[in-house]
Order: sequence, then C-alpha cells, then structure tokens
Amino acid sequence: MLRLYRFAYSTNVERVALALAHKGLEVESVQIDPADRSLLRELSGQDLVPVLVDGDSVVTDSVRIIHHLERRFPDPPLFPADEAARAEVEIFLDWFNRAWKREPNLIADAIARGAGAGDDVERWSARLQRRLELFEGLLSGRQYLFGDFGAADCAAWPFLRYAAAIDPGDDEVFHHVLHDRMQLDGRPRLQAWIARVGERPRA
Repeated sequence: MLRLYRFAYSTNVERVALALAHKGLEVESVQIDPADRSLLRELSGQDLVPVLVDGDSVVTDSVRIIHHLERRFPDPPLFPADEAARAEVEIFLDWFNRAWKREPNLIADAIARGAGAGDDVERWSARLQRRLELFEGLLSGRQYLFGDFGAADCAAWPFLRYAAAIDPGDDEVFHHVLHDRMQLDGRPRLQAWIARVGERPRA
C-alpha cells in the first residue's frame, strides 16, 4: 500500500493527489500537523510535504513523486510516449517550478516582512498576471495543457486554480497572493481548464 504524508491545503500534495487518482492507485493518507514535522524528518530527512512511501522507497518532492509513479505504474500515463513531446513536458515542469513560482513566492515573502505594495511587488504581480496568457495559449484547441491530461496539468492546476476561488478556511499567504494577483477576465480557455481539472478525482 502506498502511503502519502500531507498537509491540508498543500498545493504540492494536490499535485500528487491528482496523479494518484489518474492512475487509479489506492493510497493511505497521513495528515501531518505543520507545527510538528518530526515524523517527516524521521522518514525523509527533511520537513516538507508531500512524502510518498512505496515499500522500501521514500520519495520527496511532488515532481519526483510524479516521476516515481510513472515508472512504477506506467498505465495510464502522465507523460507522452513521443520523445519530443515528453521533453516539452519536462521543460514545462522545470519552468513552472523555477520561473513561474518565483514571483508569487517573492510577493508572499514581501507581505510576510510587512513590505507592502512597493514597486517590486507591483512588477512581480504584473508579471504573474501576464503569464496567464501563456496558459491561455497552451489551451488553444485542446482540453489540457499538452493535449491529454498529464503531469503538466497535475503540476500547474493546484496553483492556477486560485485564480478562480479560494477556500474560506485557507489562510496561507501564498495562496492569497495567487488568488488576489491573478484574474481570469478575457481568458475563457484557462477558466474552463481550471473547472475541468477541478472535476477530476484526487486521492
């Protein structure tokens, strides 16, 4: 039995939850109190979620977990079979983690420091908003980011969904940055994709 260690409202856990459900895998979920991460450190040597335990394997980081699931349970796939198409998805995953997530993290850090809405925050916010056009373009003529539902949708949806709504009980500053700084006006394909992926099961 797979075991997934998770926090409530974790975007990175949601990535893995989408992937697990797509593959129809049963998983035991273990809710971790963010105030006590000792079990995570004992299991994995670090204190972030998600952590997946698969037999003797302990896997950290949401994208590494998605790759692990693809190797262990290849059907149904999360990556294209075509080599070039798979490389495009890998490039997207790297871009999303290294580039797209940079601005909302910078804004959240500025808010946590009480920096307010200075020039830097406004510039980062504008860049975050402009990048929504890239997703609108990716969704031209297709239902999911790279054609069929896959790893790219798992990686991006838990973050982009905040453009549409936020749970009233979610007090994460990062999530409020996403909700407040992204608007879907004039982006019908992206809005429809957020709703479409939101209807998919999650483990």
